[in-house]
Amino acid sequence: MKKIIAVAFVVLLTGCAELQKVVNQLPQGGVLSQDQIGNGLRQALDNGIKNQVNKLTAKDGFYRNQLVKIVLPEELRAVDKGLRKIGLSNLADEGLKAINRTAEDAVKTATPIFVNAVKEITFNDAKNILLGEQNAATTYLEGKTNKALYSQFNPVIKNSFGKVGADKIWTNLISKYNSIPFVKKVNPDLTDYVTTQALNGVFTMIAVEEKGIREKVGLRNTALLRQVFALQDKR
Repeated sequence: MKKIIAVAFVVLLTGCAELQKVVNQLPQGGVLSQDQIGNGLRQALDNGIKNQVNKLTAKDGFYRNQLVKIVLPEELRAVDKGLRKIGLSNLADEGLKAINRTAEDAVKTATPIFVNAVKEITFNDAKNILLGEQNAATTYLEGKTNKALYSQFNPVIKNSFGKVGADKIWTNLISKYNSIPFVKKVNPDLTDYVTTQALNGVFTMIAVEEKGIREKVGLRNTALLRQVFALQDKR
């Protein structure tokens, strides 16, 4: 009986030692709260805006970035092809650049909209998001804010069409295409299309930063980011 108790005591001590070892490896020796994890995820998303979304506001920020470059919608590909057939390739190229310029200008104006969206988001299950896919926080943000962001971003896009001259370019482009004999005339809602594509680009670039923070300790530039994503590392 004494031997059994002694063995059990040794096992118990060993188990406690292993448990203490795990605990000691956790940030600050303990488990972070839901709020702390949520704040860490917000910091990661903020970094995405600061480090990645701001790149979109530079000249060719959309046009030269293959991850987010806005291509023509399907119904306008016939326009592009038709103009090139009649020797108006330069005009077709100008039209494509114009919609990307519109997105670049709009994102520059609307960056505070995205910052506020991150601040206001509530993470219902921050731990599961932290331990989820490499873009889990970005996907959650998109799901919770995309509809509201669209309504705020759409008028910004509309204003940018005029600001960068894209409206005149596309009026001319569509007019020339519709004058081609036997083509099916088009009258696309480019504001709606570019709004959707620009928002997709914003979320794509935020996801790039989130993935980087998850994979590279060096990108965790605050104490909270290091503490929160250390939990993910231990999965």
